[in-house]
Formats: sequence, structure tokens, C-alpha cells
Amino acid sequence: MTDALTLFDDLEPVEVPVDSRLLQVRTVYTEPAAAASPRGRQVLARFPGAEVVEVPSHWQIPDLHGNEGNVERWVRVKTETLVLGVKKGVAVRPNGRSADFIAPSTANGCAMACAYCYVPRRKGYANPITVFTNIDQITRAVVRHVDRQGVKPEPNECDPFDWVYDLGENSDCSVDALVSDNVADLIATFRTLPTAKASFATKFVNRQLLDLDPQGRTRVRFSLMPDADAKLLDVRTSRIDERIDAIDDFVEAGYEVHLNFSPVVLRDGWEADWTELLRRLDDELSEATKAQAATEIIMLTHNEQLHEVNLGWHPQAEEALWRPELQQPKVSQNGMLNVRYRNDVKRAGVDRLQQLIARHAPWLRVRYAF
Repeated sequence: MTDALTLFDDLEPVEVPVDSRLLQVRTVYTEPAAAASPRGRQVLARFPGAEVVEVPSHWQIPDLHGNEGNVERWVRVKTETLVLGVKKGVAVRPNGRSADFIAPSTANGCAMACAYCYVPRRKGYANPITVFTNIDQITRAVVRHVDRQGVKPEPNECDPFDWVYDLGENSDCSVDALVSDNVADLIATFRTLPTAKASFATKFVNRQLLDLDPQGRTRVRFSLMPDADAKLLDVRTSRIDERIDAIDDFVEAGYEVHLNFSPVVLRDGWEADWTELLRRLDDELSEATKAQAATEIIMLTHNEQLHEVNLGWHPQAEEALWRPELQQPKVSQNGMLNVRYRNDVKRAGVDRLQQLIARHAPWLRVRYAF
């Protein structure tokens, strides 16, 4: 099998800093067309020491997908493996909660390993970053869709003026930006669209994004939770202190910054810990940040298959996540059988957190809660 790097012997490695805590890539699985594309060449040049393995499809990698043995190597696979593919479908889909629409993904998978994340369910037992290299096709599809919408006719919970497009449904864009310029290209695209803005949630502080000049056309939603929860559940992410410290800087750099209280985990002491977090936000965030801030409240949703996976690599997390005495089955929009807090438990939790926000961070508008 031909090593794809031999096709590009004239390329000089691109010196782009990659966070070594997250990515020490040793193997890149790639579709031939992805490796041959300009974006694929860029990614390969960023990891010049990696072994490159050609595969027929980013969905068909036996060493990764469906390989139950990878549970024991959950974090190592995310650190050492990367996948390049060409996204076949570039349709924009309606959403209606966090965003009006879901933009075609420019990546899926993640180098982080949050214990509650739904994304690993898509590929089974291992879910490193897959970069989609046909970025020009994706951005053209988004621009055409925005043009067809015209001016937003009336405000909604997504935004009062702009159509909002979620960029990172199946990945974390802040981490993706370490690997390729896909996210930078999307931010630049939305900078030119007066009726739409991009949006993505993140648990990783990538200060390279501060240089991209979004001009208010990209909304970053920093995910926050009490530090005690994050230390247990947000594996390999930026710590809560670092996320909070970055918020004002992103506002100053031209981003709209919202907060994403997700997931809210109900356990002994949760109210006191959320109170402490809200007081800290009130004390530390600038008036400019508070004036444009809003939040989403997302109560924990879990999944039996992910529960079984977690028992193989992080069983301590399941003590907080898997609470059958408080949970009930829920069929998600994509047909997966999940579990969530019982209706009465969830309602009480949402109501209590909103009361805490009103008391300790009254400037923080709740866009929606579920």
C-alpha cells in the first residue's frame, strides 16, 4: 500500500503548534481523495511523523470502528489517531434550539474524552477526530443556504436578528482548529454574511482563535459546570478556571460569547457548587461580557451503550451519570434509546438552577432549558 505522504514529497512541514496534551498523532487513516486534497495535504503536513494508512472510507476502519478492545485504549486512540475523509452529504438541517440550522460537519469525533458525550455512539468504541477535507464544498453549501433564507423575519430564542448555524454538532471546533484551517475558513465565511452567524460550543480554550477577527459573526458557547463535576467528567478538557479566564478575551476579540451549562448533573451538593460557580461569574466577568451574555441549561442525558463503554475505562464517572432511581428512558431525535432524569426530577432541577441564576447572576439571560 502506498504511503500517502510519498505523493507530497515537495511539501515543507507547516509549523503549527499542536497541543501535545491532546494530540500526539502516530497514525492517520485517510481516504485517497482526502489525502490528495489541499486541506488533506495541510493536515498531513502538520503531522509529518505519522504513519499514513489508506482506507476506502472513513466509516470503514476495522481497527477503530466496532473494535471492543479499544475501550481499554479509549484515551490513547484519541491522542494518537486521526482520520481524513470526504463528507458525502453537505445538506443543512433545521435545528431550532441552540441554533436555527445545523451546518454540514467539517469534522466528527474529538480528542477530548468527556464521559457523557453522545458523539462516540456514532462509531463505536473509538472516536478520534475525523477531518472532512472538502471544506470548499461545505462552505459553498452554507452560503447558498443562507442566501435562500433572506432576512430573518422575526426574533426567536436562537437570536433576535440573525439566522444561527451550529458548526460543531459532532466535534469541538476549538480542538478541530488545531488540526486544520476548516474552522478558520468558516469563521471567515460568516464574517461576510450579514444575515447569519456561526455558533459552536466548546470545552477547550484555543487562543489561536483570538486572531481570526470574527467581527461579531461567530458565537462561542463556553461549556461550564462546577469544577468538581468537570474534574470527574470532562476528561482532557481545559479546566473550568481556564475557560472562565478566556471569556472576556473572546468578547474583546470580536466573538459573541454565551455560556452553556451542560450537562447539569444532579448529585449531593450540586446546588452549593452551582451557586459558587455563578457567584464567580458575577464577580469576574466584565460588564461588556455580561451585557451580551446568555446561557443554555441542558440537563444530563445518558445512554446505556455509553454506560457500558465507560465502565471499561472510567467507571468512577458512572457513579454520577448512571442513576436509574432518578432516570427514565428517552428516545432521541435520531432514534437512539437514551436515559434522562424523570420528568419531575428534571423539572425541579431546571427550576432550582434558574432560581440560582436569578439570585446570583441576574444579568444572565436563559435562552432555553431542557
